[in-house]
Amino acid sequence: MKPTFPVFLFFFYFFFSISLFPQGKNYPAKQSAGPFLSPEKKGEVSPPLTRILFILDASNSMMGKWEKDIKINIAKKTLIQFLDSLEKLPNVQLALRVYGHQSYVPPQDCNDTKLEVPFGWHNASAIRQRLRNIECRGTTPIANSLKLAARDFPPCEKCRNVIILITDGIEACDGDPCAVSRDLQAQGIILKPFIIGIGIDENFKKSFECVGKYLDAPTEQSFSTMLNIVITEALNQTTAQVNLLDIRGIPSETNVNMTFYDRLSGKVKYNYVHTMNHRGLPDTLILDPMLTYKLVVHTIPPVTADSVAIHPGRHNIIALDAPQGYLQVRCPGDNQYLNVRFSVRKKGENRTLYYQKLGETEKYLVGKYDLEIPVLPILVINDVEIKQSTTTTIDIPRPGIVNFQSSSPGYGSVYVIRNRQQEWIYNLKMTSSINESLALQPGSYVVVFRALYSRNTLSTTVQYFDVQSGSTLSVRVN
Repeated sequence: MKPTFPVFLFFFYFFFSISLFPQGKNYPAKQSAGPFLSPEKKGEVSPPLTRILFILDASNSMMGKWEKDIKINIAKKTLIQFLDSLEKLPNVQLALRVYGHQSYVPPQDCNDTKLEVPFGWHNASAIRQRLRNIECRGTTPIANSLKLAARDFPPCEKCRNVIILITDGIEACDGDPCAVSRDLQAQGIILKPFIIGIGIDENFKKSFECVGKYLDAPTEQSFSTMLNIVITEALNQTTAQVNLLDIRGIPSETNVNMTFYDRLSGKVKYNYVHTMNHRGLPDTLILDPMLTYKLVVHTIPPVTADSVAIHPGRHNIIALDAPQGYLQVRCPGDNQYLNVRFSVRKKGENRTLYYQKLGETEKYLVGKYDLEIPVLPILVINDVEIKQSTTTTIDIPRPGIVNFQSSSPGYGSVYVIRNRQQEWIYNLKMTSSINESLALQPGSYVVVFRALYSRNTLSTTVQYFDVQSGSTLSVRVN
């Protein structure tokens, strides 16, 4: 019976690829926004290369009777029929690994696993030929086969590496397929494997759940159906949109980069700048549904969704609260602070989120923040509130210019007077000069100075002075 590999999927994939994915181009190995964007030509879409490794169980138990034939014959026949469709798809490569087909039992040979046909273009005929000659003989080294399968995939940064394991039994060599699978996924070598169980014992099904996505095929017809489902999902790219919600729960926030990480391996899979389409709605993304993602939206501070699962075959909505407003700190009419950057922290926290330049406007999540502005003296402004879609503007006073003068070099410090106490703000750099200029915020100050070569503590001088906004003042320190 012919498999039910959907005709519409083939033609969609084929013609979509022909129109959008020109063949014969050698794209340079550089990172782009995602695996679908060509670095050669703006707007040109380049799909990832999907590499499917079939791992076929040819152990002795596959000689067992199953409906109208033995299991291995049904598996080989169905797989060969699917190859007819797969070999016509662009951007898909196939390979075949078989275990349990080289050594008879007993004795048990747990190294009986072999890559029979490596990855390459137009190798479906080689896979078909090899399948026809496979004979069932040995044991079931699933863990070792998975471990060695890591070497079957040649290095490729952007490829999607898929394993489809077809078996009728569980691990027979004391290996741990679950641990091997987790390790390969954590390293980003493979996506979560598919396992199709052919007439498998009900008691064994749970042992495969930790290995990958398990599908049960109790009948020959269901095996064809399950293989169809697995291949469709392996080739599928699923649409999604990210709704960045404002304070009212409306997806109005946009124009910020979003990074999608493979949650298991930690590797960056996509970078997309959030965009509103021509209808004013969040634009559609294309994501690989075989991964679970950690999504970081790079607002200030960032918004994170730790475990984002994408459901294949349907449009996914990912919603995050990201209400934002604007902050501007300025010093009207002054050129002294052109390059000053101040630190922005969440209220009550010590970690600096950003160093913002005076006079510029930046976007932050709605909330309260503490600011530290490195002028003299340092200005600390607490509980600055950022509101939805509005600009919070803070004006700091224009400084005055103070020229410190001395008849000889020396040591000096400047203090601001607050609550009748003097607070240190600056050490003068006058050990090799006799003057220095500072921009100081309006207020009351005192400068303490002693000549460089004086050997008398009592030669220390103390000068009090006041600074007015926008004024220029000369202070003689000795």
